[in-house]
Amino acid sequence: MNERNSTLARRATILAAVFLAAAAVTAIYVISRGPGNVETAQCAPAQARQSAIAPFATGDVAAFQVADTPVPIEGLTFRDGDGASRAIEEWRGRTVLLNLWATWCAPCREEMPALEALERAMGGADFAVVAVSVDLGEADKPRQFYVETGLTDLPFFHDGSMGVFNALKKRSLAIGMPTSLLIDAEGCLLGSMSGPADWAGADARALIEAALRSRPDD
Repeated sequence: MNERNSTLARRATILAAVFLAAAAVTAIYVISRGPGNVETAQCAPAQARQSAIAPFATGDVAAFQVADTPVPIEGLTFRDGDGASRAIEEWRGRTVLLNLWATWCAPCREEMPALEALERAMGGADFAVVAVSVDLGEADKPRQFYVETGLTDLPFFHDGSMGVFNALKKRSLAIGMPTSLLIDAEGCLLGSMSGPADWAGADARALIEAALRSRPDD
């Protein structure tokens, strides 16, 4: 009986040691992999830019929501007008207004000319409008919409799988159409807007100009 008790005690000690070791490894993994901490550190400079643009979320862009915490916007891929694969990271170095739209979305259709006007007026080395159609399947419908609407200065992008929208939806950054995200030159989210806006108007341009004035090299 004493030998049996001794054996059971040794087994209990071994199991306890294994449990503690596993717990320690898990704790180390969680600490080292904490995505929130990594993202917050990566986008810490964007916090000052958020404060700079907040007063300009008014008028036609009053629905623009400054992000609670700046996080990196990355891993989003889509195709350009030539069918080539593009990634949002290619626009690093420029402030970007990423807009998701679809031909079946009436408010999206209405705001597209304003997005083109914004790109025509402010697009360049420091800023770009990246409007991505999320019409399912082939790009025929959004391409035809460009032709019918006379959009010539707004670059064409398409994601027939809705992968971009779904990726942002999982992060609660996309709810419906249209969705617009303002991303700084370092690829960090400054804020977002659900629904259409007059992006060619004075309020929208003041918001974008505030973001540009707060660029990291200024």
